[in-house]
Amino acid sequence: MHTEGWFAPETVEEAREQYESVGPAAQTVVREVARAMSFDRDEYADRVSSDVVETARDSLFASLLEVHVGTREEYASWREAYDGEVIEHGSDSVDNVAWHAGPENVAVSATFQSKPDAAVGTLRRQAFGTIYRELFEQASSEE
Repeated sequence: MHTEGWFAPETVEEAREQYESVGPAAQTVVREVARAMSFDRDEYADRVSSDVVETARDSLFASLLEVHVGTREEYASWREAYDGEVIEHGSDSVDNVAWHAGPENVAVSATFQSKPDAAVGTLRRQAFGTIYRELFEQASSEE
């Protein structure tokens, strides 16, 4: 078993802090990509909306989530010790699993036979959509 990534928030507040921390990097990435695409000031204003920057922040946050990758047996051992809900994606007939445990005792897992990098990327998107998006939307509506 091995682990990839850095963000493993244990609380909703920690998740929100980590999400906010990638905001400036997302803005910089969007600005530099627009510059590399030779956007002039008008085109930048027309095409780069707050939704574009928010999408970049969502993607950046998700790409940094801590994901465990292991065999089905290693996952089963972790699952036995985990005291929370696990949303499982995939097939029972494959040999490997990637998983992420988020705050509030909710985790997401995805099975795969080969191509762990693709599985990790898919799992991170699933984790963001399943666990984090709603948390961050709630925080925005409370502000």
